[in-house]
Amino acid sequence: MDVMIDDALARAGAGRFQRRLLGIFGLVWTADAMQVIAIGFTAASIAKSFDLTVPQALQTGTLFFLGMFVGASLFGRVADRIGRRKVLLLTVACEAIFGVLSVFAPSFTVLLVLRFLTGVGVGGTLPVDYAMMAEFLPPKNRGRWLVWLEGFWAIGTIIVAVTAWLASLYIEADQWRWIMAVATVPAVIGVGLRLWVPESPMYLIKSGRDAEARAVIARVLAVNGAEPFSDAVRIVPTPTESDPNGLFGPALRRRTLSILAVWFLVSLSYYGVFVWLPPQLAGGGFGFVRGYGFLVLMALAQIPGYALAAHGVETWGRRPTLQLFLVLSALGCLLFTIASGPVMIAASLLLMSFALLGTWGALYAYTPELYPTGLRGSGMGTAGAVARVGGLLAPSLLGSIIAQGFGVAIGLFAGLLLLAAVLTLLIGVETRNRSIG
Repeated sequence: MDVMIDDALARAGAGRFQRRLLGIFGLVWTADAMQVIAIGFTAASIAKSFDLTVPQALQTGTLFFLGMFVGASLFGRVADRIGRRKVLLLTVACEAIFGVLSVFAPSFTVLLVLRFLTGVGVGGTLPVDYAMMAEFLPPKNRGRWLVWLEGFWAIGTIIVAVTAWLASLYIEADQWRWIMAVATVPAVIGVGLRLWVPESPMYLIKSGRDAEARAVIARVLAVNGAEPFSDAVRIVPTPTESDPNGLFGPALRRRTLSILAVWFLVSLSYYGVFVWLPPQLAGGGFGFVRGYGFLVLMALAQIPGYALAAHGVETWGRRPTLQLFLVLSALGCLLFTIASGPVMIAASLLLMSFALLGTWGALYAYTPELYPTGLRGSGMGTAGAVARVGGLLAPSLLGSIIAQGFGVAIGLFAGLLLLAAVLTLLIGVETRNRSIG
């Protein structure tokens, strides 16, 4: 008797095994968020330590995003060839080691090199974590759980904001070292915890390693308290559409180009806001909308955004939820451009934070389901690489636009987010409750 891998996962359900997996991946996802968000929160302190301007200090962000681009481009494809687990261990070790070394950087040049290498590790963890988490989840639970994993980003953002706030109050010099030190802790812990994670059963089945895949499925069933399969049952791949020409072959080309365009536009807008906003609010701000206290409030606003996205992807579908949050994000940006006072500015910024992070939740739930197992790591890696291009452009090319006024840049982001919402119409597939094979 043959049982398809998705049906085997459905029998196991989403239980204790997946909760452990969510905790382990979520811990490193928190670390990834802290490393990324720290770019904006450390810029002023780095500038002071090394006698630089804030734009010069933001070169740490440029090098970090360049590293993320390299990591996402490389490790997603490597994970499809040699397995998810090896890449998981390698990337988080890279993030932990170079993150710790960044804390002790003796010069700005050394710091730039270390931020690049840390970025390589972070860029590698992002696509592989999501591909692997998706491959341990049954279809009916997958979307919600993937949004929950993305929700750990909000936790990392809150921790960095609080850390920066406390550092500004109690530490006089080199505040950035303390922020980076805190940001590295979850990754260091995650190195050991990831040894518990087995190889993806979908990858094992696809690679012809049936006995190993069966052993992993048996482990998931046992941990979740589900009935094991008899020896007569054979676990087989779930048939899915694929293309011998890869991501850009005839069957997948339109969805790949469309989803990559959405990733780029969302990334450009998100990093454009959250790399430049912390220095803006920590300095002059906008009336009472200033300082680290409001930045913490903005981080807290992300949590209900994730909660609504987790509900939406299972109730309304992946694509409609993504479209809704893209439109809400654009609305928040538009409100900022016409805001006439601090109260309206505060409301628009909170809406932006709520909606942009809900957008990311829906996007991360949707993307891995668009590709079969043999291309899932590559698909997520390519999407991550395109997002890093957006991150690279945000602190550099957008600097000239922001120089014309922060509101001008926010208005541009509103247009980009509306364009992303339109592009989702070209993807042409809804993946709610579908097997991914």
